[in-house]
Amino acid sequence: MSRTPIFAAALAAALLPRAAAAQEQAAPVACGGDFATFLSEMRAEAERAGVAPDAAARFFGALSRDASVIRADQRQGVFQMPFTEFARRLISASRLDRGRQMEERHAEIFDRVEAEYGVSRGILLAFWAFETDYGAIQGDYNTADALATLSHDCRRPELFQPQLIAAARLHERGEFPLDTTGAWAGEIGMVQMLPEDIIENGVDGDGDGHVSLKTSVPDALMSGGKMLSALGWRAGEPWLQEIDMPSEFDWYATGLETTRPAAEWAEAGVTARSGRLDAPDLPASILLPQGRGGPAFLAYPNFRVLFEWNQSFTYVLTAAYFATRLEGAPIFNAGDPAPGLDADGMVALQEKLQARGYDVGETDGILGAGTRAAVRDVQQELGLPADAWPTRDLLNRL
Repeated sequence: MSRTPIFAAALAAALLPRAAAAQEQAAPVACGGDFATFLSEMRAEAERAGVAPDAAARFFGALSRDASVIRADQRQGVFQMPFTEFARRLISASRLDRGRQMEERHAEIFDRVEAEYGVSRGILLAFWAFETDYGAIQGDYNTADALATLSHDCRRPELFQPQLIAAARLHERGEFPLDTTGAWAGEIGMVQMLPEDIIENGVDGDGDGHVSLKTSVPDALMSGGKMLSALGWRAGEPWLQEIDMPSEFDWYATGLETTRPAAEWAEAGVTARSGRLDAPDLPASILLPQGRGGPAFLAYPNFRVLFEWNQSFTYVLTAAYFATRLEGAPIFNAGDPAPGLDADGMVALQEKLQARGYDVGETDGILGAGTRAAVRDVQQELGLPADAWPTRDLLNRL
């Protein structure tokens, strides 16, 4: 069995957009250097944050560095897959059947989540499935050690150090045993939440006086629903709808950067595969994960909220689509997209885009938001259909 949830390994390359906000603040303790000294300084920081000295001593005195966490942080090859391949890997008939069984078994809980937080059962089922296979694979990394390791590492200390202090606060409350296990990126439980999220959004859904995200389905689903609501989920609104595109279109207008009322897209020739738009008056963006020849979706405002859970475009789109499948949508039309670039080709493309002054982030071979935007701009500049899908022809032209 894998040491980490099936696709919670996604988390750190695209770890929650709270990372972006965290980067605006300096990490409270200098990263790198002697690990014991680092832990001593983190313990002092936790005490300044209100953790009792005895609890802080107990918590930080038990921590050790886990080199396997750093290795896991550096493995992100799964996100180099195109959407159709990624979706087919995650979405199987058995996972769909299991999701429908879980929805039926826990219908009362899903009803409570929808009534209290307005979050669709399909969305919660999708994240429950992808993060831990409905709770079956929650990860066996020691969570405190993982957070300490990532807090000490200099890649994203400003994100993980507050999570480490939050874990110390939970430990002081008796809600975080030192042998707590989870994903390598410090997430815990069936829907994989970080310690700060548990403090802010943890819900005792089964009424036993504890928030037990690892063992209690009501606690996990209610907490996940509360978190999505706090992140901006809008009750009663759709999030994603499959569409068909006209053969002639202003492809540069596609992507999350452009938003128009869904009815306006319809006037431009966009049609819903279901026969009618879910919400004609809502603002929406057109998503072409593999360019104009591949699948096409209309993304409504709730879709953007999902990036507050995970920042990977491919992961979020796949989860959002899976949620629609769980609620009755058909299998998407894969179309006939032009062949994309392999990992080496994507790295080469990113290097060429950087040389032209585009900010694509890391040259990691992943088609993220920055690379997509740069590809679309360069396609427009070269007189190509600007659908943000990088091909060998584009690479050769650059």
